[in-house]
Formats: sequence, structure tokens, C-alpha cells
Amino acid sequence: MSVAKISPSQVKIGYFIQLPVNWMKHPFLTNKFKVENHEQIAIIQTLDLEFVYFFPDKSSVEISEEAAPAEELAQHASELRYKLEREKNERIEQAKEQRRQLQRTEKAFEQSMVQVRNVMSKIGSRPLQAVDEATGLVNQIADTIINADSLVLHLISQAGKEQESIYFHVLNVSVLSMMLAKNLGMSAEQVKLTGLGALFHDIGKLKIPTQILRKTEPLTAPEANLLKMHTRYGIELLKLTESFPKAAWPVVEQHHEYLDGTGYPLGLKDAEIDAMAKVVAVVNEFDNLCHPVDVTKARSPHHAMSFLFKTMKGKLGASEMGQLIKMMGVYPPGTIVQLSDDRVGLVMSVNSDQLLYPNVLVYDSQIPRLEAPVISLQEGKLSIVKVLKPSALPQAVYEYLNPRAQVSYFIQGNDRK
Repeated sequence: MSVAKISPSQVKIGYFIQLPVNWMKHPFLTNKFKVENHEQIAIIQTLDLEFVYFFPDKSSVEISEEAAPAEELAQHASELRYKLEREKNERIEQAKEQRRQLQRTEKAFEQSMVQVRNVMSKIGSRPLQAVDEATGLVNQIADTIINADSLVLHLISQAGKEQESIYFHVLNVSVLSMMLAKNLGMSAEQVKLTGLGALFHDIGKLKIPTQILRKTEPLTAPEANLLKMHTRYGIELLKLTESFPKAAWPVVEQHHEYLDGTGYPLGLKDAEIDAMAKVVAVVNEFDNLCHPVDVTKARSPHHAMSFLFKTMKGKLGASEMGQLIKMMGVYPPGTIVQLSDDRVGLVMSVNSDQLLYPNVLVYDSQIPRLEAPVISLQEGKLSIVKVLKPSALPQAVYEYLNPRAQVSYFIQGNDRK
């Protein structure tokens, strides 16, 4: 794409330009934009700039009305500048509040992770206490999901320790499974049972040797068969607890069953598979695509969703997969995107009421990474043009946006009045 330096006096309506100045030193919402009126030109000419960057390929020569008389134009430009500055300040305050929301959500996530670690450490020695604590955690999250008018799904910034990946995985699967169960119209009791089953769905892996769980090369036939035993081992562990609800057992036993009968451990087919297990199966497959044992094969959330939909038809429930896509949005948190003004960003959160307009952390070399703007996309203004692969980013942009190796999610609800 060609770019030239021109004087502010040369700027015309229809020109796509970039202001070579810190974002805080002008009233516009972005440094890059297409000039739409004479008032914008007048504002640009008051910024004391030696030049602006001009992008001919993105510009258009537009027939416009003659500018108003100088005095009238100055008045209109002043009014527009005031309006832009007010909108920008509102956007800055909105971004600050979004950061505060992210921080609150991350704190709640970390507290939940502590509870998950405690539950997993007690399941063998103190099973009754483990189930009670897990039930309390699931009920708390489920109540937020069930009682909120809308939900904001946040990307969590903490990277997981490799040895704790199972904890991040089960919490992820539990939260997303409860959201999916609600969206599928399940009752509050079923939502909670789904979440509890999902939290324990991989509990049997505690009896599988770690060298098999972490092996990045293809498993041998005996190793693969032993790994498949984790569903049976899980049920054996749950039988020790006595208090774990039997209605949630199928989630632990059947989350690797496929509709066409090619799954395990029983080779069940569509109608034979528990409805809650079908929900957890879809979410489990999605999370495993994002977090394979071999991290070099990890997919971004967007590409994992696309792969799931294209390759698992006939194996996973169509309604469950369709609702997962609706729930997560076209651009799930963790997706790298290019915006309509050419900026690059990382999707941080999506609101269930506005899935096409997520909140995006935007790369800006002039703003420190910890103060990077989190922008709410808006219909008719800023939008997503395409999804980018993290590997395609320049190193500076990659380090700034810090795409997560561990993509964890947590929810924030807008409570009903």
C-alpha cells in the first residue's frame, strides 16, 4: 500500500490519512480515518503538524460543497472539535471501565482456579469435601449464567503453568458448558449438573501416567487404550464420593462418545448419549483444539470453531455446535483481528447481546502496552475486516498483544433488575 507525506493544507474530503501524533493530542477517535467534511480539515490544520500521512489507495476524490465562509467554518469546526473531544473522553472512560471489569473478572477467575486446585487435590483423600466445594463453585457460576440478562465472556490474561493445564481445561469446559446448556434451553438444575459433570469430566486422568498425558508424539496403541480408560477411572473415583449426583455421571463417562458410534468407551450412538454429555463433548473438543498437548498445533479460538464445524458434523450434535458458535460469537475472545481502520487487535470480550461488536485491545506503538486502549466496536463505525493468525504478526505487534498460549474464559453477568 502506497503512502505519502502531505501538508495539512493539502488535505481534501475523501482523503484517507494518518495523523503523526500521539492519540491523546488530537480529538479524533483514531489516528487513521477518512476525511468526511471541511470541519475535520479545519481541525487538522489547527494541530500544528508539519505533515500527515496520505494513503492514495484508500482515498477517493469526492465532489463536495464549497466550504462555508471562514468565520462560519471556524465556528462549525470548534463545535465539532468539542463534540469529538467529548465523545473521545467518553470512550476513554469506557475503556477504563472495561479494564476494571476485566480486572474484576480475572480476580474472580483466579479465586475459582484456587478452588479447582483444592477440589482436585482432595478427590482421593477427602472426596465428600471435594464434591461439596465443587458444587458450591459450580452453583455460584451457574447462578450468574442463569440469572443474567446478558453475559460478557472475557479472555483471561494469566498464562497457565504447564503442570496445571488440566485445571484450566476443566474450569474452561465447565463455564462454557453451563453457558451452552442454558442457551439450549436446559433447566437450572440441568445447567448445574452439566457444570458439575464438566468440572469432573477428566478426573480419571489423575490415574493416567503424566508421561502419557504430556507426550507430544503419537501414542502407541497400548498408551492410547490406557488414556481412553480415563472415562472409566473417572466413574470409579466418583463412586468413592457417594455424594456426587448420579445424574451427572454420564457426563464423565460419555464426553468422548460420538453420534455415529465411533467414540468411546461404549460406542454409543445419538439417542443413547446423555444430553448433558453431548454439551460437554462439544465444548471439550473445542478447548482441546485450542490447547493440544503439542502446543505447536494449537488453533486460535476462531479457527478452532471453524475446524470443529467443518470436520465434526455427524459426530457432534449440530444444535450444540450451532449454539456454541452463536454463544461465542464469530470472533471469540482470543482472536486476532484487523479492523476497518487497518489497526490490529486482540478480542478481549464479547457481550451476548452484541456478538458482532466485541471489545478489542488495539495495538498502538505510541501507547504503553499496559495502557493499550480496549475499544468497543460499534455498528456503522469501527468493524472487523478479517481474522489474522498470530504467526503472521510482526514481532513487536505479537509481543504487544500477547496472544494467549492458554486461552481461558470467565463470565461477567448483567443482573436482572
